[in-house]
Amino acid sequence: MTDSARIDVWLFNVRFYKSRSLAATAVQGGLVHLNDARVKPAHAIKPGDVIAFRRGSVEFDCEVLSLPTRRGPAPEAQACYRESEASVARRDKHVETLRIAAASGAHSGHRPNRQERQQLRRLRGRE
Repeated sequence: MTDSARIDVWLFNVRFYKSRSLAATAVQGGLVHLNDARVKPAHAIKPGDVIAFRRGSVEFDCEVLSLPTRRGPAPEAQACYRESEASVARRDKHVETLRIAAASGAHSGHRPNRQERQQLRRLRGRE
């Protein structure tokens, strides 16, 4: 283990993004903030830093606990960060909203019109 790592590599190694290029694109696009500041993909992080990022329509806040040397199994990756309680609550609320949207949107066999598509987008958090 080293004392610092690139933020895009860390996001990839702890399995927040499927590829390093997706992680770098997210950092470059301003979706990732380190200690409440926008950074570049090559910015170094260390244990104790706080990372806030958006993946899809869900916002994550986590504290860096350790720096993995490789992209390992999920249990190892989860041991490298601690997600804040507010972030866990937001994520659970989002999952519940999706569950309700899926249950209430029974497939009626017809294609949704414009208003129905807008409502579905709002329910899924994509707007």
